Amino acid sequence: MKQIYFDNSATTQVDPQVLEAMLPFLKEDFGNPSSIHSYGQNAMAAVDEARDKIANHLNCKAQEVIFTSGATESNNLAIKGTVNKLLKDNKSIHIITTKIEHPSVLEVYKFLEKRDDVEVSYVNVDADGTIKLEQLEGLIKENTVLISIMYANNEVGSIQPIVEVKKLIVAAKDKRGETGLPLLFHVDAVQAFNYLAVDVDELGVDFLSFSGHKIYGPKGIGGLYIRSGITVDALIHGGHQEYNVRPGTHNVPGMVGLGKAVELVREQQKESFGKMKKIKEKLKKEIGKIDDVRFNGPDEENQLPNIVNVSFLGAEGESILMMFDIEGIAISTGSACSSGSLEPSPILTAMGVKPEWSHGSLRISLGKFNSESEVNVFTKALVIIIDKLRKMAP
Repeated sequence: MKQIYFDNSATTQVDPQVLEAMLPFLKEDFGNPSSIHSYGQNAMAAVDEARDKIANHLNCKAQEVIFTSGATESNNLAIKGTVNKLLKDNKSIHIITTKIEHPSVLEVYKFLEKRDDVEVSYVNVDADGTIKLEQLEGLIKENTVLISIMYANNEVGSIQPIVEVKKLIVAAKDKRGETGLPLLFHVDAVQAFNYLAVDVDELGVDFLSFSGHKIYGPKGIGGLYIRSGITVDALIHGGHQEYNVRPGTHNVPGMVGLGKAVELVREQQKESFGKMKKIKEKLKKEIGKIDDVRFNGPDEENQLPNIVNVSFLGAEGESILMMFDIEGIAISTGSACSSGSLEPSPILTAMGVKPEWSHGSLRISLGKFNSESEVNVFTKALVIIIDKLRKMAP
């Protein structure tokens, strides 16, 4: 049975070149970068080189790149670190995010919302999953200190107008003047990193989160860009590593792997974008031949090239997923059933998708190791599965 992996938004296969770069630091070059002997210095040189590669891709200074355990920690550090820092000198602050963020952002905001000194606002999205800029503009207050908006949604692939958001932030800061509170901009770029430009100056961001295992690197490693001049409170304490922002012994193999993965993204981005778009077009064309189908998300120009979110009326998403798994095909469901909840996807709900459609939703996410020939195998199985489930449905 041919195995097909169409769940690249959940995690990606480690690129062989990434693994090759990592291996020496799991074997002979195993030193602790904090040690002053040659073993340690060799390891630190590798960490510095990885940091330089990432900084080069982000168009920032090397010291603005902080290594973390992944995007969840990066998001927590940007948000909690900012809030904790600013509450030292202010009685109350206001922060903004959207209703379609990844849980590693949304749950942090919900946690902070429980505090008496933190007010939280949530921006709505339209039917395409794109944030409502006018609403965002109206939510900004004199004590708004942080806005968190993902670059591209992990479920429907909607690309958010980051540059337009930055313009709103600049205008709000101009009104405050130099004596007002800071207004910082945090972007979760995890899903976008493979396919979109992440030049931090062009985007105008103060924080940018990214993760290794979404870009063909290892799990357990990620990063956070923090613009020079901005300080956050550390979440953990115990060492001087990562400019005293994120202490702990360096994960050298992971950092080297992340650096190599970012280097490959830089080299292969244009090619990968084109390849994904071509496979996606074929995939949507074949899926579109099935009756009672709807695609969720924006038009192609405003959607990531690798994500297809589709709903099938009269067929439950988790059942489709399980039947595909039996066939050796990995996808993910657009509903939250896999987490033990029978509620429809919060993302699709925020977009106004009715439950009878969202319960039958799937996310198919492509990667650079996929091929057009896999689409034929997938769609052939899909037709059989949907027909079988619809006949079984009450």
